[in-house]
This record gives sequence, C-alpha cells and structure tokens, in this order.
Amino acid sequence: MPEQEFNVVFSKRLRHYLQKYEMTQVELARKLGVGTTSVYNWCNGLKTPRMDKVDIMCDLFHCKRSDLIEEKNTDFPTALSPKDERDIAKDLDRIMREIQKGDNSPLYYNGVEIDNASINLLQNAIEFALRETKKENKVKYNPNKNKSR
Repeated sequence: MPEQEFNVVFSKRLRHYLQKYEMTQVELARKLGVGTTSVYNWCNGLKTPRMDKVDIMCDLFHCKRSDLIEEKNTDFPTALSPKDERDIAKDLDRIMREIQKGDNSPLYYNGVEIDNASINLLQNAIEFALRETKKENKVKYNPNKNKSR
C-alpha cells in the first residue's frame, strides 16, 4: 500500500479510536511522549507514525496492529473518501486560520490568548463536527439511495 493511502487509512482508524476512548490528541501525544504536531499530522494523514508508536497505541486502545493500519468498513457505515478527508483537512485549516487571526479573535479572552490545550480541544471539536456533517450529508444527499438495484 502506498504511503499516502496508508496515512489516510491510519488517520481514519486513529480518529475512530480517539473518539471511542474519548481521548484528545494532546492526551495521546503525552502518553506517547511525542509532540502534539506529530499526533495532528497522523490524524490528518500528513505523516506516518513509527511502528513502535503504533504498537504503543495498540496497547492504549486494546487493539491489534491490523485494527489501526487496515481499512475496516464495518464500523464506518458512511466511509469518507480520500477526497472527503482532504476537503475536511482543508476546511479545518481554513477555519483555524480565521479563528486565530488577530488580537480580537475568539482565541483571546480579555486580550490574553487561550492556552494550546484549549486550542487543540477547539480544533478537535471542529474537526469532529466537519466529519459528522460530511457523513450525514453523504447519506442525506446520496443521489443513488432511492434507485432500485
């Protein structure tokens, strides 16, 4: 499997387990002893984690390595395509840039910037909302759903 395809599958599976175990990217980074940027890159399919980190994640999520690195459509009834993943990542980056712009942005309270943990929580919430909306719209606006087979 090409690296880019692996990254897309891994990112989808990792986000599934983070959601299942109600763990943030920041918490996972701390448990793995890596930076939050590394976890962000894995969750967005931008980078490939080292296998020793994948094995630690398997221990944390009580799963096999194959559960993290192989496509499992059974628990993704509305799977997102690689294009959907790119669109979500692009929208998330655009939204976060807009939010972080200037001293009067929503990331400031009384002129003081909120901490990185809060920013990551906000980003995770926005990403989750984008994903769920995309899945919902795929079902709602699927042009083939009413066609007879």
